[in-house]
Amino acid sequence: MNFTQGEFIYINKPYRMTSFGALAFVRTRVSRKVGVKRVKIGHAGTLDPLATGVLILCTGKKTKEIERLQLHDKEYTATLQLGATTPSYDMEHEVDATYPTEHITRELIEQVLTQFVGEIQQVPPEYSACKIGGDRAYELMRKGQEVELKAKTVHVDEIELTDFNPETMQMSIRVVCGKGTYIRSLARDIGRVLKSGAYLTALCRTRLGGVRIEECITIDEFPQWLEQQSLEVMDDVITK
Repeated sequence: MNFTQGEFIYINKPYRMTSFGALAFVRTRVSRKVGVKRVKIGHAGTLDPLATGVLILCTGKKTKEIERLQLHDKEYTATLQLGATTPSYDMEHEVDATYPTEHITRELIEQVLTQFVGEIQQVPPEYSACKIGGDRAYELMRKGQEVELKAKTVHVDEIELTDFNPETMQMSIRVVCGKGTYIRSLARDIGRVLKSGAYLTALCRTRLGGVRIEECITIDEFPQWLEQQSLEVMDDVITK
């Protein structure tokens, strides 16, 4: 492999690791293997720390492909807890409010989900990396400042109810969507349309473009995978 000319590395990002953390883990080991201080590497499409799944890393000249890769559609599987909300719309924060669920049925959920197919207006989560005047929204929120984000147009190609447990009020969905779609915001909005609340308890990106999770390497597997690769070292490896 030639990490200078560029390679794609498909990682299955683990739970509670940031996307940058996964990148740093891989970069450290690739740089050591190649024998340079720092191999150039970037990732296409950030995953939240509490999300798992497909993270495409691009090395060397392949980093020029990042913008193109981010335009590809993505597939997610997600589990939602109905009847409650959290400030971050996932399990990063504690429940801040509870709502009635007695009226929620599988039929109602399936009817509601149809409203989220196609072009929709979506407000990003306040706890997100969206920038406001140069600052990340989540940084402002953690400082106790008010954050107001504007709705933007996103595209949802498919949304499917894959499971619903009326006893626990948990539902699972499969979503195929375009760039910029927040599944956490989707959970929030589904809860609102159900006249209740909802937040994510699990999220996995199962596909990015043509790359499926089955093709990805776990962080634990990566050192052994790297050891098995035949590496070609070039003089123009970036060593900043």
